[in-house]
Amino acid sequence: MHFRTITRIVGLLVILFSGLMIIPGVVALIYRDGAGRAFSQTFIVAIIIGLFLWFPNRHQKNELKSREGFLIVVLFWAVLGSVGALPFLFADPVGMSVTNAFFESFSGLTTTGATALVGLDSLPKAILFYRQMLQWLGGMGIIVLAVAILPLLGVGGMQLYRAEMPGPLKDSKMRPRIAETAKTLWLIYVLMTVACALSLWAAGMTPFDAIGHSFSTVAIGGFSTHEAGLGFYNSSLINNITAVFLFIAGCNFGLHFAVLSGRSIKVYWRDPEFKMYFFIQVILIAICALVLWRQNTYGSLFDSLNQSFFHVISMTTTTGSSTEAVADWPLFLPVMLLIATFIGGCAGSTGGGLKVIRVLLLFLQGVRELKRLVHPNAVYTIKLGNRALPERVIEAVWGFFSAYALVFIISMLALMATGLNAFDAFTGVVSSLNNVGIGIGDFGGNYAQVSDPAKWILIITMMFGRLEVFTLLVLFMPIFWRE
Repeated sequence: MHFRTITRIVGLLVILFSGLMIIPGVVALIYRDGAGRAFSQTFIVAIIIGLFLWFPNRHQKNELKSREGFLIVVLFWAVLGSVGALPFLFADPVGMSVTNAFFESFSGLTTTGATALVGLDSLPKAILFYRQMLQWLGGMGIIVLAVAILPLLGVGGMQLYRAEMPGPLKDSKMRPRIAETAKTLWLIYVLMTVACALSLWAAGMTPFDAIGHSFSTVAIGGFSTHEAGLGFYNSSLINNITAVFLFIAGCNFGLHFAVLSGRSIKVYWRDPEFKMYFFIQVILIAICALVLWRQNTYGSLFDSLNQSFFHVISMTTTTGSSTEAVADWPLFLPVMLLIATFIGGCAGSTGGGLKVIRVLLLFLQGVRELKRLVHPNAVYTIKLGNRALPERVIEAVWGFFSAYALVFIISMLALMATGLNAFDAFTGVVSSLNNVGIGIGDFGGNYAQVSDPAKWILIITMMFGRLEVFTLLVLFMPIFWRE
């Protein structure tokens, strides 16, 4: 294990992050909201930390192996989440405790969207912008951005990319070189963000809110610049625009790249994962609309359909944004949507959860086992489209599912140990592990009332969810540290 090389790389990434403090600092100058000092102080502290890690090890340029890549990713997220908490501590108008500041930072970077802040409408614009920016950076993964730059500094990127990118088929690349892949991902990401911001601005948002909400929408985050979220605008048009971009962001970015490269739009429909993703949304929207209409929750079928369209896509993509008190719906619906967050977005998207591809493979494996009961001697292969998948992929999916369930159970028991009842602990873990940010009961809105020990458990669970369990769990294996 090349610890000095790892320290050098983490130092470089922290230096890169420190430079990003300039952006909210400029926002503070524009609005003269008094928060600029917090970002200048954060910049100084972050640059010192980065230089302290990088300078003594600047000549260490050993080749990275897979396990070094995993360790760098985990260390960087831990360090970045910690440094990211500094503006919340330094900003006088915010006045957050250490626990709440760390919770807000990690919630933003992991695109969970759970917040411990109250009174958002009275906070400095720069702080509000910073929260949205954290989610935008975390959405695709700041490390994917970094691997497009680090090759210039003598750092190979494939190990970082494999540890960071979601989904079971991590070695598939849109471009032959990893740096080109990272640049392509971020180009698509930026184009989607610009298109979303312009659409929201045209729909009636202020430029500041349009940019902020485009950050959280494309990142599938859930933070807002208003206490009431998107409900502040009370606009069906804004809700529907947001839902459309959430749906797009929940798709595999490889499909977007294929279409932008000149291939037919039919490439979406030829993808088995996308078809399942699409039909899950349609079925859940139909169920919600019919139940809300039959229960007279809203005035008409159209209103029920409108509310269902936004909230189903928001929950199933693990965004967690809401314009209504979903917990007040017939209890069947919020529980169903909370369970649907386990499915999440597609592999290669900014969504959380298990990912649609894994759920699809688990379903196909279940069907195969049923067939084997009928014909024990028959040989069945699992196919995605026309491609037969090797057994190793199926084993990896089952292994991931087992690890996911293990982390879920342990996290739930840990939350119950802090004094929460079983139902609140269940929804809290669903909210954090699936990076959805909203649950039912104590976790249905603001997290300020949650105890500090519970918040730290949720922070760790967010990290497990964002890094797809194995990346973090592998560090607890003794074999990982053996030469």
